Amino acid sequence: MNQILKNLSVLIVALFFGSCTMSNGQHSEQQMKKAAENYQNYCAGCHGNNLEKFEQKDWMYGDDNSSIVQSITHGREEMGMPGFEVTFSKEEVEALAEYVRKGVPEDKETLQPALSANQLVESEVQKFIIDTVVSGLEVPWGLEFLPNGDLLIAERSAKLFRFTNNELQEISGLPNILVKGQGGLLDLELHPDYESNGWIYMAYSGYADGSPDEACTNIMRARLQGNSLVDQELIFDGYPDSNKGHHWGCKLEFDREGYLFFGIGDRGSRDVNPQSLTNTNGKIHRIHDDGSIPEDNPFVSTPDAVKSIYSYGHRNPQGTAMHPETGEIWETEHGPRGGDELNLIKPGVNYGWPVISYGINYDGTSFTDLTEKEGMEQPLTYWDPSIAPCGTTFVKGDRYKNWKNNILIGSLRFMYLERVVLDGYQVVNHEKLLEGIGRVRNVEMSPDGYVYVAVENPGKILRLVPVE
Repeated sequence: MNQILKNLSVLIVALFFGSCTMSNGQHSEQQMKKAAENYQNYCAGCHGNNLEKFEQKDWMYGDDNSSIVQSITHGREEMGMPGFEVTFSKEEVEALAEYVRKGVPEDKETLQPALSANQLVESEVQKFIIDTVVSGLEVPWGLEFLPNGDLLIAERSAKLFRFTNNELQEISGLPNILVKGQGGLLDLELHPDYESNGWIYMAYSGYADGSPDEACTNIMRARLQGNSLVDQELIFDGYPDSNKGHHWGCKLEFDREGYLFFGIGDRGSRDVNPQSLTNTNGKIHRIHDDGSIPEDNPFVSTPDAVKSIYSYGHRNPQGTAMHPETGEIWETEHGPRGGDELNLIKPGVNYGWPVISYGINYDGTSFTDLTEKEGMEQPLTYWDPSIAPCGTTFVKGDRYKNWKNNILIGSLRFMYLERVVLDGYQVVNHEKLLEGIGRVRNVEMSPDGYVYVAVENPGKILRLVPVE
């Protein structure tokens, strides 16, 4: 049996990375130290500081570095991974491959979150304990609370769950979803008048007609009947479709006037999509609840423009939230290597990607010398190095009195929850919370005023319980 598993892992290596032949040599201590530095500088942003994203990859346990060398050298474009042929020498690539293959520790407990349940956490202005509400998940993406207190959880693997009475119940009736790279079942949002009309909105990577491998970001609405989705309506179909598996967006948010906002990433076509108004990618969109276009959208009268576009020049929006007092829409998005952004979304505004950016390519090269340009909006703040912001919410209600109207943002890369303090439109303070908790995929406020945090691999939902 062990030999069969070993052979299977080698086969997975060949299929996943492609074929290449080389003999594995031993590298010096100095070479391996440099490989560790290269990993942290170039790879950790996507794969985790401690290689935790590789924990369940079968190829990590193979006996051959050659396929990993192939992937590092030439990249995996369909998965959003660039090649590093111009960045590293052949010897550096081989040492990095050895570092990656041997890097996952035998004791997997070292990859587990640094904080445990019921541990008192003292932030700068608020004490709280961590309550694990749901466990046994993989990559929980969307969270939404039903009026009766049940929690809906969208798993990226194209599964939708209802958590009720301490039990996960799977919901059937999902659309046809392409699970690829960063794509799958994404965010969830209830209609503001859900109790009257029952509409649930979901974002997902939807297949192109007639293609087994191409897709774009879609928005569907449906109703729950028991644990089945009924009355499905596709209200938004993004384009152009692509076989690339990254930069889908997509967080959903209704504003107080009943408009639905959401962002779609550039789908890996940096130099084509974000600055063009003739496609849906690299944009923030605004539509009515049935998918129709508001008459006052900024590009309704622009020839050949996509009428749902509200703003453009975005890379990969991964957080959309409404300010609880002003009603304005705020957004966080992934930059490349550096240059993650927090933006206040304004109608018709160009946010500059990729003409201006505070980031560089993943391989360390530059793609623009500009950080600002006339006619292009500046972020309210940016992160360098990238924190990979995912999930954004404003703290509402009175349970966290000293956090009220602060923004909470998940960090995928550095595995913490960030608190951003505002003074009007100025960011005046950043605080790291839950450091080491795991890759934070989403953060939401429940109707009864608690902060819920979704963490991936191992996937779980946490609640932050304030302590006076």
